[in-house]
Amino acid sequence: MKRSFKSIQEDLRLKFPSADFNFREEFGDYILVTSPSNVLPLLEYLKNSNQFDFLMNVSGVDYPKREKRFEIVYELFSSKNALRLRIKSPVAEGECIPTAQFIWKTADWFEREIYDMFGVEFENHPNMKRILTHHQFKGHPLRKDYPADYQQHCTEALPIHFDNDPNWDEEGDKDKDLIPLNIGPSHPATHGTLRIMAQMDGERVHRAGVELGYLHRCFEKMAETHPYNQVIPYTDRLNYCSAPINNVGYCKTVEKLLGVEVPPKAQAIRVILCELSRIIDHIVCIGANAVDLGALTGFFHLFTYREKVYTLFEKLCGARLTVSLTRVGGMAQELPRNWSKDVLAFCEEMKKGVDELELLLSGNRIWMDRTQGIGALSIEEAIQWGYTGPCLRAAGMSLDLRKLDPYYGYDELNFNVPTGTTGDVYDRYLVRVAEMRESIRIIEQVAPNIPVGDYTIRDKDIVLPEKKDVYGNIEGLMQHFMLVMNGLRPPVGETYSATEGANGELGFYLISDGSGQPYRLKVRPPCFAIYQSFPKQVQGTLVADVISILGSMNVIAGELDR
Repeated sequence: MKRSFKSIQEDLRLKFPSADFNFREEFGDYILVTSPSNVLPLLEYLKNSNQFDFLMNVSGVDYPKREKRFEIVYELFSSKNALRLRIKSPVAEGECIPTAQFIWKTADWFEREIYDMFGVEFENHPNMKRILTHHQFKGHPLRKDYPADYQQHCTEALPIHFDNDPNWDEEGDKDKDLIPLNIGPSHPATHGTLRIMAQMDGERVHRAGVELGYLHRCFEKMAETHPYNQVIPYTDRLNYCSAPINNVGYCKTVEKLLGVEVPPKAQAIRVILCELSRIIDHIVCIGANAVDLGALTGFFHLFTYREKVYTLFEKLCGARLTVSLTRVGGMAQELPRNWSKDVLAFCEEMKKGVDELELLLSGNRIWMDRTQGIGALSIEEAIQWGYTGPCLRAAGMSLDLRKLDPYYGYDELNFNVPTGTTGDVYDRYLVRVAEMRESIRIIEQVAPNIPVGDYTIRDKDIVLPEKKDVYGNIEGLMQHFMLVMNGLRPPVGETYSATEGANGELGFYLISDGSGQPYRLKVRPPCFAIYQSFPKQVQGTLVADVISILGSMNVIAGELDR
């Protein structure tokens, strides 16, 4: 990895001899700082030279005391060797930075988000408008001078509008008998949180647009005002269908900044929780998509097993949906007696459940007709839009961080990465079914062999002492008091850490200023990138196929409108 980064430095200095590049390594991450004028040619070269094929994330950061107040941060990723490169560019108040959406389409929404949250404009962006806050909103919420408790209510809804394609030929539509149609947020398939605006030519979608921001939870703003451990319950509410994965992803990021490794026992427990969460996330995706298309039996069948997993979570912590099971440094508590045996018993039941699911759906002619050839996507298109996870693998690309950039001992486990061929709704379904089987395989390898030892590190500056020590001796009481009052304090710096979430790469970009709460915490949610392609995917399809495609993307509003 380091040799690759060194060669990239040499290559870029030769390619851009007069550029103001500043290279550095921080917490194992590779960083390049440059001025806005260099960003576009740099990104274009790194992509076209096949060094980095993915633009995973674009973040904004506010530094009010700096001469150049804002920083725009790009996270690049190579699917060949898991190498990551962070490109940072300082931008002054009122200064523009070129848009990258003509290099990667996925830059579109990320740049609009930065404009919405910070007010930084991207030059030549065709649709520089708010995306998460409403049209009556004043100011930019993630600026440091915007109060965290200040609320602005929306009093009126916008009519159906299409601003996602500014080059659309409006004149050519005047002779057509087009009907505007709202699909959501009240439509059952949109769960009250998504608004799809369609223009119908008969039963076919002539064009479409989407409106976000129905469930904006201010996750990133709240993270700036709370101690590190108190952010964990907020992560539950990103993708609430697989909450422990979010817990693990966030804690793993903070631990990387602290430079600590959780004990082997905690790693094994985290793997089991992540794979159980992957199973129930896929259950929600397949079950909800099936019921939206009329297959009610599959929905009830799958949710039986989802409840069984929630019962396993409940035995661990007393909660079922939003669990907050992890802590920075390990787990919240010891495993209850025989919990591993209960997990293995569930795996045996789940195997039969997946078999029965396939009998219900995989060869079902109605299901196949409603999903095959619908929403097909090539690997190249998927990369352009920033797809990761099952939707990318359904297109044929075998990219899984558990294999390519393993963590928590995944490299020692025997499992496969299922892929499809067409990227359509049916392949996305098949990939998720196969992934449930692989998750069971992983759990069956880990659960019988959970290492002995502690479930957390015992660093008094990071982990709270046990209750018996708090109540039983003055040292424990003082340690508890100091950690609660001051919070854990990672060193000054920044890092980006990614895990393989149920829907793809779940990344956290974390900046520490040495205080007891994050200076900046940006989450890279998988479905935010994936959902960008939705208006293009549904264009020209039947209105019934809109629901099929939406369900296969498994859009979770909690992480979409975070």
